[in-house]
Amino acid sequence: MELESLGTFLKSRRDRTTPERIGLRTFGVTRRVPGLRREELAQLAGVSAGYYTRLEQDQAGTVSAQVIDALARVLQLDPAETTHLHNLAGQPSVPRLIRSEPEQPHPRVLTLLTSLGDTMPAVVLGRRGDVLAWNRAGHALVGEHLDFTAPGDPERRPSIPRQFFLDPHARDLYRNWDELARIHVGYLRLTAGRHPTDARLAELIGELAMRSTTFATLWAAAEVADCTVGPMDLHHPTVGRVDVDYQVWLQPDSPDHRLEVYTARDAGSADALRLLTAGTRRAPTMVDTDTPDATRA
Repeated sequence: MELESLGTFLKSRRDRTTPERIGLRTFGVTRRVPGLRREELAQLAGVSAGYYTRLEQDQAGTVSAQVIDALARVLQLDPAETTHLHNLAGQPSVPRLIRSEPEQPHPRVLTLLTSLGDTMPAVVLGRRGDVLAWNRAGHALVGEHLDFTAPGDPERRPSIPRQFFLDPHARDLYRNWDELARIHVGYLRLTAGRHPTDARLAELIGELAMRSTTFATLWAAAEVADCTVGPMDLHHPTVGRVDVDYQVWLQPDSPDHRLEVYTARDAGSADALRLLTAGTRRAPTMVDTDTPDATRA
């Protein structure tokens, strides 16, 4: 599947930006499209209409940060969308997809995961949403029906996006599934802009678009999101209703990896987490730390 280009993203945002939204007076002129015209956006951003047309056609070559910022300002993009626009502007015109080696969590991330023990649910996620490691509580909370040891094998690692859109269990587990689904897709789009040559990421997006009509619809909406904190409302098969907040700890040594920690939002949910983790034993990661691959940065 081809990943998004600067031109396609610009067009999607121009189409959704109405003159009224940005305070542009049209004096009652009949318009064939609801969004801005190319020449209107170009004028407001301070570039020529011809140059902007070449941008949408991905034929403008290198684009300055000042132009990208001006377009983001006119289109009223939020911080995640603006970051995505800059990422797309920095892509090669014809990215060559590269199949990288399987990701490995950094030893310092695993040490941090270990320090959380087994009562604080936590999961280490790779750039594509693969579970690189989890503690017993994290497994019990979001992957109880999956093999606890699976993250230690790159060929069997649970994929949160696949689980979310292709595993019926996820529909039953997440009470705010619709909200989280939009965030998952938006974050995949942001990641795709950061890593335009990632063959595994392109394959994942293509697979989800082919196998899930919901994913395909959300992807076509071209939303962008950076999921760092938010609510996760569960109907857990073992302990019932659990309302938690997820918080993402970014890793300076491996910025594509995220340590996602879940904290109870109310007393009832805290009780449910204690009940859920009461029988877990200390097994903080799913990586065999005695093997060389486990400590590869």
